Amino acid sequence: MKLVSTGSFIRRTIVAGVALFGIGVALQTTTAHAESVNSYISNQKIGHAKVTTAIWGGFPKYKYRHGVGKPEGVVVHETANPTSTIYGEMAYMKAHYNNAFVHSFVDASRIINIANTNYLAWGAGPAANQRFVQFEQVEVHSKSAFAHQIANSAYYTAYILNKYHLKPNDAAYDGNGTVWSHASVSKFLGGSDHSDPVGYYASAGRKYFGQAYTMAQFYQQVKRQYNQLHHAAYEKATYRKGSGYETAKLSNRYTSYRLYNHIKGTRATKKYTWKRSKAYTGKRVYIDAIGTKTAKKSKWYRIRFKKSASAQRYWVYRKALDFGTLTFNKNLTLQKTVKADSNTDYYDHIPNTLYVSKPVGNTNSLRGQTVAINCEGFRIIDGVQTQWYRVVPTSGTPYWINATEFD
Repeated sequence: MKLVSTGSFIRRTIVAGVALFGIGVALQTTTAHAESVNSYISNQKIGHAKVTTAIWGGFPKYKYRHGVGKPEGVVVHETANPTSTIYGEMAYMKAHYNNAFVHSFVDASRIINIANTNYLAWGAGPAANQRFVQFEQVEVHSKSAFAHQIANSAYYTAYILNKYHLKPNDAAYDGNGTVWSHASVSKFLGGSDHSDPVGYYASAGRKYFGQAYTMAQFYQQVKRQYNQLHHAAYEKATYRKGSGYETAKLSNRYTSYRLYNHIKGTRATKKYTWKRSKAYTGKRVYIDAIGTKTAKKSKWYRIRFKKSASAQRYWVYRKALDFGTLTFNKNLTLQKTVKADSNTDYYDHIPNTLYVSKPVGNTNSLRGQTVAINCEGFRIIDGVQTQWYRVVPTSGTPYWINATEFD
């Protein structure tokens, strides 16, 4: 955005009564040894500032074209004022928001969010305003400061994309994407004739790094920051599959939770309502896997509402399901003989319980054998109790057999 300084104050240009800003370009000759800004950021291990939230309540709140909290990308601006400061810019914008305002400001050491990004700002013309989160970069004046500012700006762009579940896509080539310069807005969307931050990037790049810095290079930095942020933001989980045909019931608390296509928090997810499944308390569901979040240890189950293995599957939080009750009598020392006509599966856990089990063998291989038992378990659901014994083989892993399979 184009800013014109008068003393410690700033006057902004307004185009046709619409909140639009341009750019002041001040190209400088090369005075530094050629070096990539992005390489310098990487080699110097330059991080980024934290996003500081200082929302001012005076800004108007208008929804984006697709609704509140639904921006479609980010517009990168630059003040084109070599003498302004981040706090001076913020103060001026609050005083003149009827003319124009953006969501955030970035310099070498700060990222300050002053307007709620769930609502539009007006700083790039009507077409862009209704689509994008917008932020300003205050001009800085050293090699280190410029590198830190680029790192901060790229991080903030990636932060917004990640926050609103948008993927990086450079709009500079075809006018379709999520990462926009004001120059690209002018070229593809109109409503403005300004070209920031292209001139500032080129000038600072030449002056401090011996070569012009470009929006294409900035976009590469955004992608790097996004990949780090995107993967770091998700929780980790461990998974284990079961037989695929175990069952549980929907608990009386199931409506407090939602259905997801992945475990919530482990990646970008879609939410589903229970209505599509004609759910009700006590409805039987089929379970084929369990997931446990690494940090919180919370358990999630992958369920379907039909017995068919091809039916749509959903992930749901543990408390949405009722497995009945399960109790154990541990530290037993028993010897029991498997029935001579036994022919049923035995399992790594007691079936149809929160552990999720799968068959690991068949009792026809144990007929007439006396086995050692060190635990018994009782599962009760709908008033029906089943009893299970944990068998300790002479070698290998213990397994569970239904008590009815013993003499």
